[in-house]
This record gives sequence, structure tokens and C-alpha cells, in this order.
Amino acid sequence: MVIPVHDVNPVRRTPWVTYALIAANVLVFLYMPYRGGTLADTCGMRAFLDQYAVVPRELIQHQLPRLVPTGDVGMGARGAGCVIAPPGYDKSPEFSVLTAMFLHGGLLHLLGNMLFLMIFGNNIEDRMGHVRFALFYAACGYAATYGFALLDADSAEPLIGASGAVAGVLGAYLVLYPRARVWVLVPFLIFLPLRLPAWIVLGFWFVLQAVYSSGDAVEGTATVAYAAHVVGFLAGMLLAWPLRPGTPPPPEPRGLLFGRNARPRQTW
Repeated sequence: MVIPVHDVNPVRRTPWVTYALIAANVLVFLYMPYRGGTLADTCGMRAFLDQYAVVPRELIQHQLPRLVPTGDVGMGARGAGCVIAPPGYDKSPEFSVLTAMFLHGGLLHLLGNMLFLMIFGNNIEDRMGHVRFALFYAACGYAATYGFALLDADSAEPLIGASGAVAGVLGAYLVLYPRARVWVLVPFLIFLPLRLPAWIVLGFWFVLQAVYSSGDAVEGTATVAYAAHVVGFLAGMLLAWPLRPGTPPPPEPRGLLFGRNARPRQTW
């Protein structure tokens, strides 16, 4: 797996929407209940996710539960557990797709999504404009969530994260700037810095998501919605495709190439 750190593709305008999305995701993460190891922490998180996360069964079949966790801990015949009761709120499964896009299950989950959004989102916003980029981001998130939910319509597991929307940004970047150079860190004994074309970096990322989505490549894939990444990426490619003809090519980088000095050919 390669870790992108910077792209050689300057922008003409300040990516205010990208900055706002990153700030909103960070603030919501700080607002979320503490994910500790106690039963109270678990009950609080379950109640929070039940209200704000998207659940495939609720989204596709509109089967809202009659009893939900309240966030409190109680004692029962089997010992301590999370208290359940009729929901004290009205939940819209369609709106929960939007709220779930700003929730993350851990710090690494958040940082990974925000890193990709920072590196690649500014150029897509620069090409689309602020309003269209915001709509594009939301559309990719919705497409990714519905695509995943349709594949597992009976699931009652909450789905959270900006990964589907961010995957749409990556798909758009691959379509609009395939030749842009991206600095990446490749773990090989040490982190080796390389500057690679975007089509290699993002193409490799997409292939990994497609392989992992089968659930056979690695253990623990059930906890990550790789299929949502695939659907979001394809949606981003499709929505960005009409913008290809008018997109100026990225500047040709000079100097360091593949981690060493690129010496131009001399003529005598």
C-alpha cells in the first residue's frame, strides 16, 4: 500500500469547500462519544450510531427498529447491559446517509480519509467550482452508500465514514488528472519516497479496494465497506467524465523523479 503525501498540481483558487469538509469531519469526530473499553462507553456509542449512522436494512427496506439503545447501562437477568427502549427521536434513513458521511470509527479512519481529501480534493474543487464540488461530494457519498446497502440489504450493522465520498474524489482525479505526479511513501524496510503518475497511485488503490471487496483477500474485511469505495470511485469517474475536454493538463514536473534527480538528455 502506498501513502500519498502531496501532488504536483497547483490550484487557481482557495479550496474553501475542501477545508470546510475537513473541519466539519474533525469537529464531529471530537463531538462523538468516547470510544473506550467500558460498558458505558459501548452503550453510549451504540445509541449514537443508531441515531446518526446509516443502516442498510433501514435504508433499503425502511424497517426502523421499535427498540433502540438509550445509551444507559442497566441490570437485567443476565447481568449488566445496555438499556433499550422505544426511540425518542424520528430518524430519516435517507438523511442518515448524509450524517453518516461525517462519522468515523477511529482516529486512523478519520486521518486516512482527510489526507486523501486534502491532497486530491482541492484540484477537483478548483476544476468544478465550490458549489458543484459540494454537490459532487454529496452525490458520490450517496451513490457509495446506496450501492453498498443494495448489496447487503438485510444488514443491521451501522455504516459510517466519508470513504465513499472521498473515493468519488479519487475517481474524478483519475479521470481529470491521470498524468499529474503524486509524491507517495512506499513501505519497503523504510518509507521510500517516490513520485508517481496519478493513474498508477489511484489505479493501484482502486484495484486493492476491488479485491478487498470480495472479502477473500484479507481477514477482517467485514468491518470495512470496500464495496462502497468501489461504487463511490466509479460514480466519481462517471460524474467527472464530461469535464475532461476542458480540463487543462497538470504542469510537467521538473527536478526529482522517482526519488532521485532526473537529468535531462543533452544534445551536442
